[in-house]
Amino acid sequence: MTQWRPGCGGERLRQRARLLAQLRAHFARTAALEVDPPALQRAIAPEHHIEPIRCYDGQQLCYLHTSPESCMKRLLAAGSGDIYFLGKVYRSEEQGEHHNHEFTLLEWYRVGWSLAQLQDETAGLIGDLLGIKAGCAMSYAQAFMQVGGPDPHTATMAELLAWAEQRAVSLPAELERGALLDYLQAVVVEPQLPHEQVVVVNGFPAERAAMAQIDPGPPPVAQRFEVYVNGVELANGYLELTDGAEQRHRLEQVNAQRLVQGLSPIAVDQRFLAALQAGLPAVSGVALGVDRLLMLQCGATSLDEVMPFSQQRV
Repeated sequence: MTQWRPGCGGERLRQRARLLAQLRAHFARTAALEVDPPALQRAIAPEHHIEPIRCYDGQQLCYLHTSPESCMKRLLAAGSGDIYFLGKVYRSEEQGEHHNHEFTLLEWYRVGWSLAQLQDETAGLIGDLLGIKAGCAMSYAQAFMQVGGPDPHTATMAELLAWAEQRAVSLPAELERGALLDYLQAVVVEPQLPHEQVVVVNGFPAERAAMAQIDPGPPPVAQRFEVYVNGVELANGYLELTDGAEQRHRLEQVNAQRLVQGLSPIAVDQRFLAALQAGLPAVSGVALGVDRLLMLQCGATSLDEVMPFSQQRV
């Protein structure tokens, strides 16, 4: 039996430690404070396609955090200034070459920054760490249309389904429009993004705003971006929504959609919503997958090669 051995050997462990030190050095230079919000929470912010890992603290149902976002925003509302988190998050039903139940996330927030400023910092940091150029930016619509797709902001379900059929894409059953766009983005668009450079995609459909502000357009678009290298999604950034009532409405919509999909609703973090009501400063934030970044830095093909113990070894 060899499964007792870690997935990465000595040199990869050193590369991993070096990358974590480089990331912390970047934030030390740019005056952001490291914070360590709790992993165990009694309520979180429900999301459409992310399933939390549930546990029991001896008194009631709890969740391992899927993201440190809600607690970090409580810190921001309390006046923390620029902050970052570098640590573990947990998501159920994710396992594969680019997915693991437990992974290392870097998430940071810049108070008073525009989305463009944060986008530039993120692309520059990734480019420096990978030794490649911080290259091209395109809109979500351009990303679809450059591979022959319809305009995702205006296409009907029938047009999207016809395009999927034309590309011989095998679709999961009963996808609603947003989920269909996500699936086509992952299966058709992302693999054909330019390689050997940092690619930024921005201007997502308004229904994919989650915790981002919406530019009314036309067309209305979520003020968020994603960053890719060689078709691998590395980072997801938002101009953060500061309207507590709108955020509550969106989270309630997510739980309503989960019920339609036959999933259990998730307890909403009321303290997070109270922090937004108290006043979140104008802020942009981004989350970056550190294990995926290391995978690209090492030329590895799976997370198992760069993690001490991926899910298949625990």
